[in-house]
Amino acid sequence: MKLKSIKSVGHLRGKRVLFRVAYDVPLVQRGKRWAVADDRRIAGTLPTLRYLLRQQCRVVILSWLKRPGGRVVADYRMDPVARCLSKLINQPVKKLDDCIGPKVFREINELKPGGVLMLENVRFYHQEEENNKRFARLLVHGIDLIVFDAFGQAHRVHASTTGITALRPTYAGLLLERELAALGRVAQRPSQPLIVVLGGAKISDKVAVIEHLVKIADQILIGGGLANVFLKATGVPIGRSFVEDTFVDKAKRTSVNAVKVARQLYQRYRSKITLPVDLVAASSISPHALVEVVDLAAHGRIDPRWKFLDIGPKTTSEFTGQLKRAKTIFWNGPMGVFEIGKFDAGTKMIAQAIAASRATSVVGGGDTEQAVARYRLAGSFTHVSTGGGASLEFLAGRPLPALKHIIHLL
Repeated sequence: MKLKSIKSVGHLRGKRVLFRVAYDVPLVQRGKRWAVADDRRIAGTLPTLRYLLRQQCRVVILSWLKRPGGRVVADYRMDPVARCLSKLINQPVKKLDDCIGPKVFREINELKPGGVLMLENVRFYHQEEENNKRFARLLVHGIDLIVFDAFGQAHRVHASTTGITALRPTYAGLLLERELAALGRVAQRPSQPLIVVLGGAKISDKVAVIEHLVKIADQILIGGGLANVFLKATGVPIGRSFVEDTFVDKAKRTSVNAVKVARQLYQRYRSKITLPVDLVAASSISPHALVEVVDLAAHGRIDPRWKFLDIGPKTTSEFTGQLKRAKTIFWNGPMGVFEIGKFDAGTKMIAQAIAASRATSVVGGGDTEQAVARYRLAGSFTHVSTGGGASLEFLAGRPLPALKHIIHLL
């Protein structure tokens, strides 16, 4: 995939650039104000932003934050994000209280070369998620070109992703280029053996990934809530463990039986799919829960009132052994409820094993990104993606809609 890069554009000085980013970051309340709790997604865009500023562009930043549901929610304003960015680049970032309208248009028009504006949360308008064409036109009013660095939101069909990119010349930012290059090393030209580790709660966002990667992967290791679906599909009692029984196939707009899908996948690719042989079961999702290890290999059975909340020591040993022989690793999804200490051993040991590996290691975003931060392993992987859903869509072989106007047609 060849992208139209911002570095291929000449004569940028003075251009009004809409810098589309994915600053959907966690917030924490400090005193009476909200602050950014984790600035990694902001920091990831700094190479592109600094390049634009060196070129003396007039930079207008656009993102969404959280899910305000098409209305103004004070706690989801972009003010803390603007303050954080201002500190990172050591220059003022003027934050506006809207993303469209006469006041916004005037500020964009008056912005000096090398200056930075941040627009308000685009999801304050319901027209954003409706991909409203008129709203998209208002978002690019006064804009010369778009630089798209919002990889984590590239799979969404919204006004500020697919809508705006159809209206102005659009180029890939440096973060977007890095993301696609790293994922391409997994999907298109992996060094073998390729070991894929999948966890998390749901199967709906991973069916297509399994079907696509199983053809090139040497082994797919499955843990987390995802394993519960496969275990149920193979007749293993799972008590009250979380299971995504059904999901909606967005392409076909039909309800899908997740257990049936898991059964079919396992029957077809049994030699390449490794399921847990033991799991940590607990009476509840609590630091004070009663806990035991259920050894499935020894025909152990879970208490019907309990839940599986982590992979067990035998499974962890088997998975880490597989990882030692890998030359390429892709990991998306925790192995259990890693936010609670009693259930984080599997995720922690898998994360440490991948970090210690000499293999090319690509880690999906979302909860996996949080696990990397929790165990202080940032910098220990070849690439940590800023987009969980987008990385899964890409690895499933599906097009990312927001990239339609950025891809060179060869």
